[in-house]
Amino acid sequence: MEILDTVKKWAASLAEVGVSLIALGVVLEVLFKGVAIPFLPTASVIENVTSIVSTLGSQGLVGLVAVCVLYNVWKAK
Repeated sequence: MEILDTVKKWAASLAEVGVSLIALGVVLEVLFKGVAIPFLPTASVIENVTSIVSTLGSQGLVGLVAVCVLYNVWKAK
C-alpha cells in the first residue's frame, strides 16, 4: 500500500507541474504576442487550450459531463 501512496503522490506532483507549465505558457503568449518564445517556438498553448474547450463544447452534454468528471477527479486529490 505504501508503494501506491508514493505513486499517487508522484502523479499528483506531475499533474501540478503540468498545470503550472500550461499556465506559464498562456501568460508568456499573452505577454509576448507575436514574438517567438525560446522554448515554445512553434507551439501555441492558447490555440491548443481553445481547441480542447471547443471540442468539449461541441460534444454538448457529454463534454460537460467529461469536464465535471475531470474536475472532480482533480479536486479529490
